[in-house]
Amino acid sequence: MADIRNIVILTGAGVSAESGLATFRGPDGLWEGHRVEDVCTPEALVHDPMMVHRFYDERRAKLALVKPNAAHAALAALDRAWPGALLVVTQNVDDLHERAGSKRLIHMHGELKSALCAACGSTAAWQAALPPGSKCAGCGQPKLRPAIVFFGEMPYEMDVIEAALDEADLFVSIGTSGVVYPAAGFVQIARARGARTLELNLDRSAGRSYFQECRVGPASLLVPELVRELTGRQAID
Repeated sequence: MADIRNIVILTGAGVSAESGLATFRGPDGLWEGHRVEDVCTPEALVHDPMMVHRFYDERRAKLALVKPNAAHAALAALDRAWPGALLVVTQNVDDLHERAGSKRLIHMHGELKSALCAACGSTAAWQAALPPGSKCAGCGQPKLRPAIVFFGEMPYEMDVIEAALDEADLFVSIGTSGVVYPAAGFVQIARARGARTLELNLDRSAGRSYFQECRVGPASLLVPELVRELTGRQAID
């Protein structure tokens, strides 16, 4: 991989699962016992704001019970060591990448520890419960909601992500299902631009045919191995 300079890495629920965070969507299609339509759509927020806010309050509270794992730590080490362009794009809404030390990071689906004002569009860090009717510190309107990208809404910073994909020499997908768009289409964009494409996953994803190489196993083992390969270091500091 000596010719690689610019890297884009996409991470999904499989990275955080090893820290003890259950993936939102289970094999039965439910999000921790709820239908997606009931907790992750603009319509759900209008129909039952109490349920939606409570759902994300519970997810936010769980973050205090978990810690970053070896995969998060390895990506943070790569962030510190990599001399070229690097962008980690995560579909996860937890804060484990930050707590491990990653800096070059985009939460394309939002963050649990952030509140969005539906009136003025501003966001603010938020640690505690977020009941319906919470007021925005900026405009004063009681319109704060979880800063989570609901189904049907545009993910954050897509222009930055697409620009990075255009310049990538290597695109790596880690712990993703390959079924949620637009993230599932990143591999096709990167490959069309000439990037090498690599999947690291516990099982091969729905988009495995688009990857030039697939490595199967837990992220906590595969990611440190990849980082050692990229940096030439035997230890991840």
